[in-house]
Amino acid sequence: MTVPFLAFGNEKESFDVGGLTIENRFDRISVYGSIDITKDNEGLKHALMLKRLIDAAIDEMKRDKNLPDRIFVRTAEISENPFLTEKIN
Repeated sequence: MTVPFLAFGNEKESFDVGGLTIENRFDRISVYGSIDITKDNEGLKHALMLKRLIDAAIDEMKRDKNLPDRIFVRTAEISENPFLTEKIN
């Protein structure tokens, strides 16, 4: 993460921190995977990156004067590809 992280700023940003994947969305930030914060320079780098991410998210939520109590995230719907002419087995 070399550019400034704009929490909740877009629907296209995704990056890795160690073994974690972070996806930026307008209504949420998704974090998944696993990471070890080791007591070395690499662990410090990962911890600082995660801290910047969390700090940016907290700051953005604090600035939002209309922050709802809770949002409900819909699961994605899977549909058939209309451009697929053959069935693949």
